[in-house]
Amino acid sequence: MIKTTEQPSPYADLRQMSAGELLAAINREDAAVQPAIEKALPQIERLTEQLIARMERGGRLFYIGAGTSGRLGVLDASEIPPTYGLPHDIVIGLIAGGDGAIRRAVEGAEDDPDGAWRDIAPFAPTAADTVIGIAASGTTPYVVGGLQRARAEGLLTGSITCNALSPVAAAAEFPVEVVVGPEFVTGSTRMKAGTAQKLVLNMISTTAMIRLGHVRGNRMIDMRPANAKLIERGTRMIMEETDLTAAEAKQLLLKHGSVRKVIEEKSDKER
Repeated sequence: MIKTTEQPSPYADLRQMSAGELLAAINREDAAVQPAIEKALPQIERLTEQLIARMERGGRLFYIGAGTSGRLGVLDASEIPPTYGLPHDIVIGLIAGGDGAIRRAVEGAEDDPDGAWRDIAPFAPTAADTVIGIAASGTTPYVVGGLQRARAEGLLTGSITCNALSPVAAAAEFPVEVVVGPEFVTGSTRMKAGTAQKLVLNMISTTAMIRLGHVRGNRMIDMRPANAKLIERGTRMIMEETDLTAAEAKQLLLKHGSVRKVIEEKSDKER
């Protein structure tokens, strides 16, 4: 049986469609992503709750994947430090073929079932850590092998796939299956499948960061003010939480490098 992600596109002879027709059809296909994620919400919730419990005990999160899936994991991991102030070694994205594969495919890397654990090993993984395997097809040996070894070593394992009943899902304790259907361009899982994976990763990591205390109200108070836009945002957050002027708030933000530190220091002085 052909995997859902490999089934033929419901649209024939795409070259005969105008640019407007192509865009409208792609948009219609993208509309299938949200309902598929909604159907998978119970699976996402179970994985996220387990992840949070591990991270509360000091555990780390590893994403493993190949191609588009691997790049999405690296992207999500790389955005955690500037957004929520965590060190770079707490949420770690690993892609088959190493960092060079982020830009250029490394032939055969995804077919190595021992590759993912070999990439994880230098981080000295422990049973407190979590590995989430990302694979649209659900068959990538790099991901399957990594999850199997991680599970055998006592790590929490989860997965995000876009085919039902896949080897990747079978290898994980807490699989997430978001079946979005055939792609607009047959087999091009950078499209609907990639969109679904990106959304699920956003949901998992954002929920974890909120539950771990890196958001105050609805503001990311642990963000790193690394550029003018973020300095302006941080200054505004401090002003909303205190009686400081814009100049005072900005000065203290630049001094401490943290919205949280400024707010907490101001609060302590007022007690």
